[in-house]
Amino acid sequence: MDLSLPEAQTPQDLPFIENILDLGFGLSRRTKTSYRLREGSHAVDGLSLVIRDAELGVAGTISYWPLAIGEAATPALLLGPLAVHPLRQNKGYGRILMAASLKRARELGHGFVLLVGDAAYYEQAGFIHVPAGQLELPGPFDPKRLLFMELKSGALAAAHGLVLAAWRRG
Repeated sequence: MDLSLPEAQTPQDLPFIENILDLGFGLSRRTKTSYRLREGSHAVDGLSLVIRDAELGVAGTISYWPLAIGEAATPALLLGPLAVHPLRQNKGYGRILMAASLKRARELGHGFVLLVGDAAYYEQAGFIHVPAGQLELPGPFDPKRLLFMELKSGALAAAHGLVLAAWRRG
């Protein structure tokens, strides 16, 4: 298996990415609250990455979306989706994509990243639970799955209230 380093997603990658997302999350994935936060928005430039291998082509994908939180419209990033083709799961592709993209996000000056996901998996990368009651999402979600990682020390402290797609704030 020939594994490459993560690289920028291209328009030609989109059908392969959609296939990986369907395989990984099912067709009902678009009904989730995290998808509602992406509607009408565009992924953050420079943070949509893919990982390729010789057999599958696109074997994994990650992207981030701009958020605005609370009355102060505190900026943040929404990680997701992160997906790896079922034939390449448990081989480190997701960790490679996360490490590369979080490094880029930090270099671009972003303060913190939110996600709704499996705590056991994301805690390995350094994500932790959002303090109870600090943030709310516009739809049903399990607060135990709302995680964050600060890219700048203390960045989460400024964020309180409803999390929305940045374009909805204006």
